[in-house]
Amino acid sequence: MLHHITLHLARCKEFPEGSARHGYEITAPLDGQGRLDQEEWARQRTHCRVRRFWPNEADRQGVLVHRPGGAGGATWMMDYNQDRPGDEEAGYRLNQHRFVEGEYVTIQDEDEKPHTFEVVAVRPAGHPVTAKEK
Repeated sequence: MLHHITLHLARCKEFPEGSARHGYEITAPLDGQGRLDQEEWARQRTHCRVRRFWPNEADRQGVLVHRPGGAGGATWMMDYNQDRPGDEEAGYRLNQHRFVEGEYVTIQDEDEKPHTFEVVAVRPAGHPVTAKEK
């Protein structure tokens, strides 16, 4: 089942309280434990979208992709231009992490700098955005 996932930048040196202005909105299939579901992704990949929002930058729209290799034998990535290699952002062991409110995930930007994000919302795709997510 597809879910809409909202991530906000977790506490870090630059943002001791974290930042709701830095983050991602991801539409992806999750299994019953809240982990990315590779088989369901293969069936619904055209619906697996990503929006990266960052202050003072235009939103980046892309797709969630699954590629062989990497930790655990596979890498989940955000790809913003499938015709141009090098603009992808890789998730760190996203196949092992649970997308459940309060959990944390790490995503490397295109310069391979890791950033930790808190999962602030997970809801079935198609449900309205709450005030907390805005």
